[in-house]
Amino acid sequence: MKKSALCFAISSALLTASFASHAANVQVLDKTLSPAANFLAYTEFELSGEPLAESLGLDLDVLDPNQVDQPTAFDYAAGIESYEYSEEAMYALNYQSTMGPHLVNGPVNQARGGSLADLGKRFISLAGAVGFPSEEIPLNMYPISVPYVSGNPEFVGKVDTTKVNGEELEVLSATGKAAVHNTVIPAYFRDYKTLAWDSASFDKALNPGAIGSIFLKEVMWSQDFLGGMHVTTTDEEVEATSSTMDQDGVHSLGVSAADGFNGMILTEMSLDKLLILQQQLGFDGKNLGVKFGPDYDASKNPIWFAHKVAVKETQKNNVNHIGELSVTDGSSSLRDTWMLLWPVSEFYAFTDQRTANTAQNPAFKAVFDGKPFAAAPKQNIDNKTSNNIIADDAFSVASNVANLSFQNLANLHFNKKEGTFVTQYDGKQNAQVETFDAAYSIVALSIYQRSQDALPVGYAAADGGDVDLATPQGKQALGLIKAQADYIVNTLVAKNGLVYDGATIGKSVDKNQSLDAQFASIRGLVAAYLATQDDSYKQAARSIFLAVEKNMFDAELGTWAQTPGKATIHTPLTAAAISGGLRETMLHLANEEGEHVPALELQHLTERYTAWFKKVVNGGQQLSEWVGDSGENLLKDSNTTDSDNDGVHQVTGAGGKFGTAQTMAAKVSVSAN
Repeated sequence: MKKSALCFAISSALLTASFASHAANVQVLDKTLSPAANFLAYTEFELSGEPLAESLGLDLDVLDPNQVDQPTAFDYAAGIESYEYSEEAMYALNYQSTMGPHLVNGPVNQARGGSLADLGKRFISLAGAVGFPSEEIPLNMYPISVPYVSGNPEFVGKVDTTKVNGEELEVLSATGKAAVHNTVIPAYFRDYKTLAWDSASFDKALNPGAIGSIFLKEVMWSQDFLGGMHVTTTDEEVEATSSTMDQDGVHSLGVSAADGFNGMILTEMSLDKLLILQQQLGFDGKNLGVKFGPDYDASKNPIWFAHKVAVKETQKNNVNHIGELSVTDGSSSLRDTWMLLWPVSEFYAFTDQRTANTAQNPAFKAVFDGKPFAAAPKQNIDNKTSNNIIADDAFSVASNVANLSFQNLANLHFNKKEGTFVTQYDGKQNAQVETFDAAYSIVALSIYQRSQDALPVGYAAADGGDVDLATPQGKQALGLIKAQADYIVNTLVAKNGLVYDGATIGKSVDKNQSLDAQFASIRGLVAAYLATQDDSYKQAARSIFLAVEKNMFDAELGTWAQTPGKATIHTPLTAAAISGGLRETMLHLANEEGEHVPALELQHLTERYTAWFKKVVNGGQQLSEWVGDSGENLLKDSNTTDSDNDGVHQVTGAGGKFGTAQTMAAKVSVSAN
């Protein structure tokens, strides 16, 4: 039975008082958006959002973005802020920033003609599949195929805030003050023309981690948005009972028209990424664009995705286009590899058409039955893998890239003698182990194993399934998970119970003990426990969390610090690890019946989550927020740019000459006032 959120979460008033007595000083040191780090954090924010709140017993229908900290501060921080920040940032990069080549010039649209008119027709067709009025598609949307390595999210010109509409709302702010306001829907809400970032700040290069991390955000939301169907005339969500239900004249794809449309666009963008990887970015140490297929064997002639490939940007259709590509760092990075394996495994499960997978969601099958997305050829969905062929449909290309990524993780980056993943391969393995990446490799492998074996992924990645195909690939992944988890427990845990940041094989450990490494280890060890059901990993994760509480909680700050009493640098990787590790602690490590460890009481854990989120994320790491779903409103009767008084300003009030997009800072310093 689910526990009621109201039974364990302390009152908003008490939390507000606690925050006031333990204020944090958060200084933004670097605004730069690096997709690889940012969208890992935002994926963890998504999973620690509505899914977490609902798992702990909250009825999501009671959440209202305009009723701040209701029903509790934890419920609001998780179910509204964490969840919506995650979605808003994805749109900032994917639809508004211009930080990458335009989708019109990508391989999917090139195959249908390559013009803006061709892409326009496709968008109208996708809107029709989900019952979304095409006239409501935002104007001047700039969908990108793949992101560049980094860029400054400050706007390059004045943002259009002229009023296009408005409504009257009753608003309860974070200060507890209730009022009725006339709100304004600004022009930029419907027209993205003035939301572009400064292209002079872009590092115009491609990186597998950056591609994989935003791809992960896309596929997580696509599964959410397209996981059901809706009645076309009423927009009422219904469960899909068959894969042909959208053809009955009553129902449309998607849980709603608006969500369904975003799911369609994101899926189109994800497919473009996979095709660019498959067609243009294969690298054998000498040549770029090397082809690979289902018969790829990493132990014979390795092909990988180079860490950094410079783009000579050109213009085509009057928008950004990939011109010449040149490798500037040809190594294979462990971080790049797991950051790509995780989303491609999610996408594999999302698009899965294997006949053996009788548990596939009918709503997903309907999306990939030929219309609106192509079905896979019969050779790729039968009970054999030896006859698979290269194809450009979503499932086939996911299968191909997943195979390469998994084989490279298992062969190029796994040190068999030591039983651990190393950080780099450039023709030979290095000897460096980084705890953060080793732990997250376990997470990625667990999703890969579940996708291969037809077990649930996405929000249900901890659940059992009606089918378990027990594939050879899945069994191999489980072996790697166990080996890496054992290495963390046996080699990287210090006498004080915390983990070291890494090790050099054959030499010594890296004695630094960062917040990133602690919470990433908890995240990875819980994933290992769920995958193997080996209770020793659960107990090891618990022990690390208790050591964090003992050694790293800063009472004056009211949240954790690497060294209590001193400033701590937080990056998006820190945010990812804390959000993910703390969520897994709540869901899988909290006290069970008969246990009474104070630090593992659910109420204590929700307090820790809320304090961290309010102080660090809202305190300055989240640079701005969109108007609407996250509680921020543009008020007709006020000049404030922080209407909900949560510390996070609207995009036009977030610094920079013209404002800053709804993204996360690359680096902040956090200390007690």
